[in-house]
Parts: sequence; structure tokens; C-alpha cells
Amino acid sequence: MTKAEEAMGRATACKSMMRKRRSRSCADAPCLCAGLCLLATVAAFSQQTPVKPREEPAPRSAPAEASAEQEQPLPGDWAPELLDAILSSPNEEAQYGLLRATFAAGPAIIPQLTAALKDDRTAEYAAQSLAYIGGDQALPILWKLLSDPRDLNLRRFTYGALAEYDSPQATDALFDVIDKSDNEPDRTVTESAVIALTVRTDTALLPRLLASEKKLQDVVIRDDLDNACAVIEERAKYLASPEGKKSGGSIESAVRTYFIPALEPPPAPETGGTSPDKKSVGKAPTAPSPGKSRPLVSVDVRSVTLSPDRNRALARVVFEDPTAMAYYDFVLQKRFGNWTLASVWLGPEVEKKAVGSGQ
Repeated sequence: MTKAEEAMGRATACKSMMRKRRSRSCADAPCLCAGLCLLATVAAFSQQTPVKPREEPAPRSAPAEASAEQEQPLPGDWAPELLDAILSSPNEEAQYGLLRATFAAGPAIIPQLTAALKDDRTAEYAAQSLAYIGGDQALPILWKLLSDPRDLNLRRFTYGALAEYDSPQATDALFDVIDKSDNEPDRTVTESAVIALTVRTDTALLPRLLASEKKLQDVVIRDDLDNACAVIEERAKYLASPEGKKSGGSIESAVRTYFIPALEPPPAPETGGTSPDKKSVGKAPTAPSPGKSRPLVSVDVRSVTLSPDRNRALARVVFEDPTAMAYYDFVLQKRFGNWTLASVWLGPEVEKKAVGSGQ
């Protein structure tokens, strides 16, 4: 190869190398430019004050307004009207269902019940619910009802609730209303006090009950007091008997114990040991006439509602005999693992049609 050819070959290789270098320089140029731009931006940003990010545009107001309208309560005094409609329903189960729901809610709704006392339409329901819930939170509110100026006779719920307070103050309050019953226009107020005293089965109350009975002129209340004395005395005898001591501490057992004077068979008549008459000698002795049989009765616990802590219960009880049915509300409290009576409330009484009367 001649020197000229070698020189041309070297020149061609140098040109090729230069072309490759230029192409690589061009390819690296965008990266270099981008880096320079980024450095310039960072430098400029460090010298400028921060700028708040752009706020998102507010949503349309129409859906928000529609949602607000849905959350607003209905116009008018609809809550008391709703309760009044339920309480005024001819269906007695609707009224009792409302009381059960309130009892199940427990002391947490006492503030709402206190407010409901101010409305005449819901005052009786609120007072009854407070008496059923009971406890130290409800009693001060119920006590204020004794001086309530309205003609709603809400005092009967206060006196009925005092049954669970075995204290001299509660006893004196109950006897005070009994002693004034001749001047009491509403007998249900006095009857609530009498029933409250029968719940305790305290024989120490018997002399005081008899003394109150002698002072009164109202024949109905006198009869109630006479029955109360008999019930307390008979129930106390049962509880002192071996069978009564073995009775359990269940809700049904506590309810049946309250009605035990009506459920227990009458005592067998005593037979005298007198000598037969001379005219009867040689004849078979006459059998003693059987005592008057007690009508068949039944006690049925229809429903039980427990308080939130499950230490208090509301039971609907039906007492039935061949002539009538009486509905009771029993409030029970669990003490030392056993269910005991707290208060008893007499509800509707329904007389049965006589067989063959056609009425």
C-alpha cells in the first residue's frame, strides 16, 4: 500500500470517529439542557416566596342543599304527636310495646323522659316509664310530681315506685296518702300506695294498716286495706314454710309468690272430737262438709323485658280466674343473684261473660 493510500485511510477513519462523536454529543444535548433547566428552576424557586396550591373548585351547591333538607326534622311538633298517637291507640299492645322499648333503653333516656313530663300529651307515659326504670336517678324526678299543679294525677307513679324503698321515709309517705284518702278525689292514687305496701311482705306493717282502716270512711279503700292485711299475712306464712323456703329466685317464682294467697289451696277444716249425740248412736257418723272450694286461678308471665345491665326486668303478667282477667306489670330487681319484686302495677281488668248468659 502506498503512503498516499495509508494517509487517505487514516483520514477516513478520523472522519468516521468524528461523526460518531458528533452523534453522541447531539444525543446527550437534551439531557444536558434538561439538567440545566432544572437547576435554573430550583435556583429560582429558592429565591421566590412560596405560592399556595390552587384550590379545587367548590362542588355544586344543589346536592348539598338537597342533603341538608333531608336531614332537617319534619316541620311541627311531630315527636310528641307521634308518641301521643301511639299512647292513644285502641290497641293496648301498642301502648305496652312503647313502655317496653323505653324500659329496654334504660336510664340513658331519663333526660328525654324528664322533658316529656312537661307536655300534657306525654306526661303520663313519661312518669310511668320513670317509675318502671326506677333507681336513684329517677326518684328525685318522680318526687317532684307530688307537687305537680296539673290535674293529671301523676302522683300515683311516685307512690307506686316507693315500693322498692324499704325505708321509714318511704313508709311514712305511703301511709300519709292512705290516711288522707277520704279527701283524695282519685282512688287510683291511694290504691297505688296500698299495693306498694303489699309488695314488701312485712308483717310489721299490719298494725298500722289496721289502724288506718279504722280511721277511714271510704268503703272501697277500707276493703283494699283489709285485703292487703290478709295478703301480707298469708304470704308471710308461706315464705316461712318449708315449701316457701325452697322456692327459687327466678322471675316466675317471684311472681307466683306474690299471688300465693290466691294459688294456695284453703286449709283443711278442723274436725272436732265431740262425742256423738245419743240419738245418733248406731248410725254412721256424718262426714264433715267440705270447705268451699277456691276458684281455679292461673298466673301467666306473658313477656319479660330486661334493662341494659340485665339486673332489672319488666314482666307482663296475666292473672285469671273463671270470672275475670287482670293484667299486671311487675318490675323486678336482681339482688344477690335472685330476682325480687321492686314494684307491682295493676293494669286493665276484663270481666268474662257468664256461661249461658248470652251477654
